[in-house]
Order: sequence, then structure tokens, then C-alpha cells
Amino acid sequence: MWMDILYVTIGLVVGLVIGFLVSKKLIQKQLKDNPPINEEMIKSLMRGMGRNPSQKQVNQMMKQMQKYQ
Repeated sequence: MWMDILYVTIGLVVGLVIGFLVSKKLIQKQLKDNPPINEEMIKSLMRGMGRNPSQKQVNQMMKQMQKYQ
């Protein structure tokens, strides 16, 4: 009886540790492959649309992007 509870507890702890490490590795890989948007990306995006962005517009876009992350 007690051994069964001990095995289940150990299994849960090991599963949580392995799950944490795997998810951490996947998130790091995802951030490396797709970095978050920075000011230079916003500027090049706006230039691609034919606009010459001011720093105020870039700052507004950065605030909006951070709001939804």
C-alpha cells in the first residue's frame, strides 16, 4: 500500500521534471527560430508598406505588440 503511493509520487515528480526540461528546451528553440519583434523589424515593416516611420510611431507599435504578448 505505502509502496504503491511512493511509486506514484516518485513517478509524478520524475514526470514533472522531465516535462519541465523538455518544454524549456522547446521554448528556447522556438525563440531562437522566431525571435520576438523588435524596433528594427517594425521600421522595416513600415518602410515596406511605403511609410517612413517616426520614433513615436515605432514606440506606439512596440507598446501595442507588448500589450498582446
